[in-house]
Amino acid sequence: MAKQLRTKPGAERTPFRPDVILRFEVKNDIIPAVATSEQEDGDTEPGMRLLDYLFAVMPDRKRVTVKDYLKHNQVRVNSNTTRQFDQMLRPGDVVEVNATREFQTLDSKRVSIVYEDDDILVVNKGYGLLSVASDSNRKHETAYSILRDYLKRVDPRQKLFIVHRLDQHTSGLMMFAKSAAAKETMQHNWNNMVLERRYVAVVEGRPDPAEGTVDTLLAENSEHVVYSTDDPAEGKRAVTQYRTLRSGRGYSLVELQLSTGRKNQIRVHMHDLGCPIAGDRKYGAESSPMHRVALHARTLRFVHPTTRRDMNFSTAVPAAFAKCVGGYNPKTDGLPFKQPLN
Repeated sequence: MAKQLRTKPGAERTPFRPDVILRFEVKNDIIPAVATSEQEDGDTEPGMRLLDYLFAVMPDRKRVTVKDYLKHNQVRVNSNTTRQFDQMLRPGDVVEVNATREFQTLDSKRVSIVYEDDDILVVNKGYGLLSVASDSNRKHETAYSILRDYLKRVDPRQKLFIVHRLDQHTSGLMMFAKSAAAKETMQHNWNNMVLERRYVAVVEGRPDPAEGTVDTLLAENSEHVVYSTDDPAEGKRAVTQYRTLRSGRGYSLVELQLSTGRKNQIRVHMHDLGCPIAGDRKYGAESSPMHRVALHARTLRFVHPTTRRDMNFSTAVPAAFAKCVGGYNPKTDGLPFKQPLN
């Protein structure tokens, strides 16, 4: 008896076949041997062009095939797709070649990928974008939904996990996990795994003193407003270290470093200092020169949940922030923290 078909003829699903991705870590031993003549003018650090490196590490592939990999967006360097044949490589760089098809890229104006590997995603989230849907915003586009859809195009089996959140009104760096194991490792050991988190903000007025630490207990009322309290039974400890980078035009550019990660912590602590974040009406701001809450997660440094490598990511101070205080020069404005947080 013929076996009964469960689908219409011709409608059978093709099983998913994962892409064949070749991964190479640039080593010192290969660069000096083949790249001494390819170094940039005046560059004494060992380096070689990407195309030459690909020829060297894939001797079994025809040269025309290797060139096609570059031409058709099938090569990534440090998680960034590239077609630049003369991009210079350094020891420690990671080169990936997708031998199956072009690498899928994220085409979004609201979130961009800073780093990606098999375990984690580090992204730069735009202002006004929710990290993940809330009970009252289930239908809104979020950083999570954008990244989930991107990963599904790469591999329909791939899942995405929330590790931490940024406020909707805060832009900047945040991370997601691509496996349950990576998520659990980060969340269960958050205080030990996260080595540094720094933000920049434009605040009203001038903080006095220009550098210091705010250490309070934070609680939240029924209107979802967070506030400082003296009652240890009501609040949880929150510590924010800050320093003024530059003041001008009635505002100050401030760098902030966290040792705790309470909800709205920076926004409340700047309000407590009498210098609310520009645009933050909820916590006392009287002006909004950029038509947004002027808070940006600038630095995220953590221990990789799988490899245990030190992962350190930073972005530039947003141009609008610098303009608001009359310009900012990172080489001359602001000094290092006197007593860095542990």
